[in-house]
Amino acid sequence: MVHNDIPVLEKKAKKLRRDVLEMVYRAKSGHLGGSFSMIDVLTALFYHEMQYDVQNPKKPDRDRFILSKGHTAPALYAILADVGFFPENLLINSYRRMNSVLQGHPDMKKTPGIEMTSGSLGIGLSAANGMAMGNRYQDIRSRIYCMLGDGEIEEGQIWEAAAAAAHYQLDNLIAFIDKNGLQNDDTTFKVKNMFDLADKWSAFGWHVIEINGHDFNEIIDAIDKAKEIKHKPVMIICNTIKGKGVSFMENVIEFHGKTPTEDEYKQAMKELS
Repeated sequence: MVHNDIPVLEKKAKKLRRDVLEMVYRAKSGHLGGSFSMIDVLTALFYHEMQYDVQNPKKPDRDRFILSKGHTAPALYAILADVGFFPENLLINSYRRMNSVLQGHPDMKKTPGIEMTSGSLGIGLSAANGMAMGNRYQDIRSRIYCMLGDGEIEEGQIWEAAAAAAHYQLDNLIAFIDKNGLQNDDTTFKVKNMFDLADKWSAFGWHVIEINGHDFNEIIDAIDKAKEIKHKPVMIICNTIKGKGVSFMENVIEFHGKTPTEDEYKQAMKELS
């Protein structure tokens, strides 16, 4: 299906990538590659799909987003600032500074809009399970969304959580894998080959949808389909490009956590403009 708001979402995603680039360049620290690869999915969630209230962030029936791959916090911070959880000037003036509300990894006790403290990889899906179960027991009809990294799912706890979510038939849980094929040290294939992810998650009892994670029509259609699934959690495998949007960063392992030089920053900003 072709959605009318796609041009708006595409423009927003480009603006958010510029914000992320600015944050990481000014702080001389942070993770660009994985932030850029997942930002289209987050844009679709926060600007098209999720129900939340920045004036009442603890509203019981809000949708919740869990960033399990917490090192890509810059993308989430850029969105939370843009929608109004905190002032946008904090992105440049505060990110990764001492005593800042915007630490290198999300901290729910410091940052408005953060639903779960993350950074130690592998724990986000377990927390999302607990939130989904809690909503069910309280008869709250909202959804939990969780973003995982394709390197992160090499962690054993992910698969314990996967089994638990299927066992409890958590159909109010929709998870995503940012499948960009690269992690800190090498390709995911070389570090630990997880083979066919769709088959693996299906075998664990999940309904699986596989998409182009940069195509807003596919992202939105997948979320719509996921909401129709009953008695199973849904995994949306998003085929993405690490460093998406900047030519010399795309599919380059070094930009997992590399800070761009001044020339690289200027070139990247030009491409994103």
